[in-house]
Amino acid sequence: MSSELKSISQGQTLVLTISNPEFRNALGPEIYAAGIEALNVAESSAEIRSVVITGEGPWFCAGGNVQRLQANRQQPAEVQAESIESLHNWIESIRAFPKPVLAAVEGAAAGAGFSLALACDFVVAASDAQFVMAYSSIALSPDGGGSWNLARALPRQIVNEWLMLGDKIPAEALHRHGLVNRLASPGQALAEALQLAQKLNARAPNALASIKELVGEAASQNLNRHLAAERDHFVRNLHHRNAGIGINAFLEKKRPQY
Repeated sequence: MSSELKSISQGQTLVLTISNPEFRNALGPEIYAAGIEALNVAESSAEIRSVVITGEGPWFCAGGNVQRLQANRQQPAEVQAESIESLHNWIESIRAFPKPVLAAVEGAAAGAGFSLALACDFVVAASDAQFVMAYSSIALSPDGGGSWNLARALPRQIVNEWLMLGDKIPAEALHRHGLVNRLASPGQALAEALQLAQKLNARAPNALASIKELVGEAASQNLNRHLAAERDHFVRNLHHRNAGIGINAFLEKKRPQY
């Protein structure tokens, strides 16, 4: 069975489902390309206000296909480099996407699947889900921005332990460290993520886009530049029609409809 990225709209949320059940939803170039295309379409659609990424069946994503990695060892190095570049293009497109992206994790998020979840703006995980970056178990190192995201969120010693030992990490531990937003009952991660997405969908899209951009750039610029960026976003949003809707609704004690 070939892998694919299934796409379905649920209200104002686009649900992207990694479907490769034979290999526990392992990733591959066709998934990366489909993910980028789906986000490009969703960005231009006023009807879509958020995206949820999940996996088919009891697994979120097992990361890379180890059999394909073994086969790529017999190919020129450029073959694997191009594959990783495709993954990284998808990761970057998620970070640059101006609408909220949520990961709904059941079972396990392993390797690049863990990196994919970390790239999302929100992570909802089943309470019995597990996360693991066991690259070192097969003499490899991380990809997909996993080491980048973890190193910015956690102390170096914890990141070294997780990456060098490759042990399984319970969802509760990630929730305690602030890497998982919501813990859901087993089997309910997608439903919980859709509820969270619905709350986000009710807010002004332009304001959420500004927040995502500001948060994403905060670590890479000094306070002076960040204050200037906050000023520019604030002024632009104040003069957006949605600010009129939101302020009037607040003053009239009504729920805004953006």
